[in-house]
Amino acid sequence: MRKLKLIWDFKGEDAELTAKHHLTHLQEYVQKEEVQVITSGIEHITGKHHICFLALQEEHMPQVRDALKPHRGQLWQD
Repeated sequence: MRKLKLIWDFKGEDAELTAKHHLTHLQEYVQKEEVQVITSGIEHITGKHHICFLALQEEHMPQVRDALKPHRGQLWQD
């Protein structure tokens, strides 16, 4: 089974704060819906571009994608 990284992009002066806030909501969702995730977090891309992400098994992707509308996804590299 493949591992995927679902990504939400945030850009602008408040990108880091917005990514941190969004991550809180992602973590609330996975806890409430009992979705098993490999990991989650935020990453600094540039000064005005941050992302938050969930890494999970491919079998959980459709549920999370449909409910939370990530901006993009890619294969997860351990």
